[in-house]
Amino acid sequence: MVVCVYTEERWEDILAAVASVRHQSRPALETLLVVDHNPALLARLRREYARCAADGEVRVLANAGPRGLSAGRNTGIAAARGAFVAFLDDDAVAERDWLRHFHAGYADPRVMAVGGRTEPAWARGRRPAWFPEEFDWVVGCTYRGLPPGRVRVRNVLGGNASFRRTAFDAAGGFATGIGRDGDRRPLGCEETELCIRLSRALPDAVLLIDDRAVIHHRVPTARERFGYFRTRTYAEGLSKALVARSVGAGKGLESERRYTTRVLPAGVVRGLRDAVLGRAGGAGRAGAIVAGVAVAATGYLVGTVRARRGGTVFRVAPLAGADGGELGGCEPDGGEPERGEPGRGEPGPGEPGRGEPGRGGPGSDGAAPGRTAAAGVGRSDEEAA
Repeated sequence: MVVCVYTEERWEDILAAVASVRHQSRPALETLLVVDHNPALLARLRREYARCAADGEVRVLANAGPRGLSAGRNTGIAAARGAFVAFLDDDAVAERDWLRHFHAGYADPRVMAVGGRTEPAWARGRRPAWFPEEFDWVVGCTYRGLPPGRVRVRNVLGGNASFRRTAFDAAGGFATGIGRDGDRRPLGCEETELCIRLSRALPDAVLLIDDRAVIHHRVPTARERFGYFRTRTYAEGLSKALVARSVGAGKGLESERRYTTRVLPAGVVRGLRDAVLGRAGGAGRAGAIVAGVAVAATGYLVGTVRARRGGTVFRVAPLAGADGGELGGCEPDGGEPERGEPGRGEPGPGEPGRGEPGRGGPGSDGAAPGRTAAAGVGRSDEEAA
């Protein structure tokens, strides 16, 4: 179980995230806190969990790679001792059966990844009236338009996900050329790129989302504002351009095409209908959807031009140990793209699957896979980190 952290400003959030993992109904083998180039936070966390470190329940590690979320996750993967590796954002808390539902998905040996549902915990206690549910990915949460239940998908969402350890042996780790770094522009899509690469390395691999595996992701006041909405959608366009450059526009954008041609038009219609009926925020939601699409498209165009000029090409680098050795995943040759914020796990539109509500994700026939329970997470024949 890996939680990547980078700032002491989230101290209480970090403690809450770890506590939610330690109280799982199906316990993890260990919790790995990976600190992203912050010596003060590293020392403070080691003091906080000194007793837990003695028995290996909680280990605090320094990011052994370059600054950023992707390298932090790769550090956790390299250090993990279990057969499965789960990831939780540092500003989220998991419900008690979160890991139990993850582990149940691995009863099928073809399953290489299982993700869950992320619910927003709004700072003001409720959703802003203008904020469309179709854009909840902006704040790192499950958005309207994803298929319900346990369904096959193209990719899981990084802040609420798990992988079979052998998935990384086959495909490598997370790409260090995309993803978040410090407090810069919030790029993302590293989990999209990894999952597409995994499916290419293992054509029979199955990736699932089980909406019973729930976490609650804190949304601070700053992210409830339109300014952040605009910045995040633009950054998503930039990120998608990098993914398309890496894996091809066909695979990199297949889910997004359905999202923009089916889910979003329906959201605009709902917003306008609500406005006509006098419901609060209807016109604002419709306008936000249109604005979000336009800004993301602009980011994609800009990102495509930059990628072509910079000659960005991703190469797979092997995962090394957590002793300071080389850690990579996929690393770009030529041109360094802008980076965003670590530990925030904000997925982009269409990433988890193709389907609309009630339909299967990419590569799915629409039917949910079997729900046969597997052996316990953490302390079973196959242990989870």
